[in-house]
Amino acid sequence: MKKKILVIDDHPDSVFLMQDRLQREGYEVITAYDGQTGLERAFNELPDLVLLDVMMPGLNGIEVCRTLANTPITKDIPVILVTAKTEAEGTKEGLQAGAFDYIRKPVNKVELLARINSALKLRESYKMLLELEKVNTFAATVVTANHEIKQPLTLINLSTAAIKREVSKEEISRESILKKIGFIETAIKDINVVLEKFKAIKNPNFSPYVNNIKMVDLDSPNEEKP
Repeated sequence: MKKKILVIDDHPDSVFLMQDRLQREGYEVITAYDGQTGLERAFNELPDLVLLDVMMPGLNGIEVCRTLANTPITKDIPVILVTAKTEAEGTKEGLQAGAFDYIRKPVNKVELLARINSALKLRESYKMLLELEKVNTFAATVVTANHEIKQPLTLINLSTAAIKREVSKEEISRESILKKIGFIETAIKDINVVLEKFKAIKNPNFSPYVNNIKMVDLDSPNEEKP
């Protein structure tokens, strides 16, 4: 699948030149000629990368970059600033706004493609890490659920079996049955406590289990990250 790049620049000739170069390299290119339209295209198209001119009338590149970086659906899209500025302060401002990298005008084709390739590779690595984290979290959750719920389930099974034996007798002990029912109720409460702890988790913490397998630590604080 082609990687999709959004080019945002208020100079049509610059956009055309960038678009031509990138399409020749096999990229899908979408364009915008002002900051507001660029944001709308980014939100709707969710490109793999954004090439963003800094000096634009109205909503400038720094403001666009900051908005992209602070919006959940676009915050992980790498932004490369394209700037004619030579001042270090301008570059610093862009990086602080959330840009991944910058390139100076006039744009050198080799440098442009190298920086794009670097940004896309880093994004792919980040996505793979996120997927791996999801898999590890799922595995830890399954292990934890099995560990925490197995004991009360065993108690329920044993109590149920004991009740069946009791009711098969000629003389049934009401006290014995009520006692086993009490065990079952206690086990159900324990399971509900575990489920409530799982439901309360926002950012799981992990603790070692066995053979490099981890468990979700249900008793540690799980405050939501800012």
